[in-house]
Amino acid sequence: MATAAQTLAQFAADLKFDDIPQDAIARGRDCIIDTIAAASYGAQFPWSRLVIDYAQRYGAGGPCSIFGVPGVKVQAPFAALANGALGHAFEQDSVRDPGAGSHPGATVLPALLAACEETGADGKQVLTAYVAAVEVMFRIALATHHSPEHVGFHAPGLTGTFGSAIAAGLIYGLDAKQLANALAIAGSLSSGLLAFSKSQGGAMVKRLHLGRASEGGVLAARLAGAGYEGPETILEGKFGFLDAYGVAADCEAELLTKGLGSEWEVRRICLKRYAAHINAHTPVQTLRELMAEHRFTAKDVAHLLVEGSERLLTHHNIPEPADILKAQYSVPFCVAIALYRDPDDPRSFDESAVQDPAIRATAKALELKQRAGAGAVRSSTVTVTLKDGRKVSKRADIYRGMPADPLNREELKRKFMLLTGGANDAAAATRFERLEKMADAKKFSVA
Repeated sequence: MATAAQTLAQFAADLKFDDIPQDAIARGRDCIIDTIAAASYGAQFPWSRLVIDYAQRYGAGGPCSIFGVPGVKVQAPFAALANGALGHAFEQDSVRDPGAGSHPGATVLPALLAACEETGADGKQVLTAYVAAVEVMFRIALATHHSPEHVGFHAPGLTGTFGSAIAAGLIYGLDAKQLANALAIAGSLSSGLLAFSKSQGGAMVKRLHLGRASEGGVLAARLAGAGYEGPETILEGKFGFLDAYGVAADCEAELLTKGLGSEWEVRRICLKRYAAHINAHTPVQTLRELMAEHRFTAKDVAHLLVEGSERLLTHHNIPEPADILKAQYSVPFCVAIALYRDPDDPRSFDESAVQDPAIRATAKALELKQRAGAGAVRSSTVTVTLKDGRKVSKRADIYRGMPADPLNREELKRKFMLLTGGANDAAAATRFERLEKMADAKKFSVA
């Protein structure tokens, strides 16, 4: 009887472009475009430059590109490492809904792109490999029920290696047996700890986790393609992924292959509007809606209350972050920034915000509470008490960018333009339009 890894690998090896529903192809394409924008913007930051410099120093001489470094080429694993870190550099990359601890853009695309630049793959190969990788990775993440983060692991660094291994492996031409071994190897390369969320500093390491996941996928695929083997029970077996990284009572091995080929997980991709952790999006969006509806500004606010899931308190209750990296993970701080600045503009989330006395005071004073009763992790209620005595409140279960309320073409293009070239940049607009037609490309390129 086939193991979960063998079943997933066979599915990926057999998948053809024409087997995939057009809306699933479109969702994958949009995520690729969005990730290119996020990584391009992410290349400017000091923590990104450190990884870029490392990749250039030790990976020089290869055929693969790094975002933000025109004309420089490195070897595939180093390109995947750097571009994965860039994709997650400023909290603008995609996730899954409902959340399961998986980032489909910053983990899968860098490995896929590196493999493409080595092989010259066409657009349909890219989209097929991307969808296959997301189908596999999301199921592995879902089977954990996000339990690795209950014990301190940073889930995208764990699950991302599986997705990137499938993506790179398909572009490299691996068969089902080799892909199963790539998954088996990837399981031993998973890594990432949440210590940054409870420390005073060091939050830049969070970005490295996704780069390492992408790099690990290239390593796993290349070794598997050469004949290297790993345990076939890597996912559901004793000391396998679920057993070692998950909380046993919360994991559900049946979900590893449930609905494979009929229920398309790629449809669950969420794109971000704000340069903030995904769990800050509903309160940020809700606050801005309340400000517009009731015509108040920061100077009118006496008190802010945000009620949401337990995760807001266990992971994101950071009222006094030391730097912007930690601030982007803090729900109180992201909400405070949204009260004073336009959260749609990623430039609102900078070090000046962390040093702004008014924003700091608002974040520290904001009341964060666990809501009564069950509810989705993303849902939250924002209650604003105004100095004139009014109290206004609103609940949101979804935010713009989720599958239930996706970004439209103009919104996706606006984000792409904002992150890659500016609102009036003709070259960026042409690039966006070319990427929209990637399925027709004889040779895939993000340039």
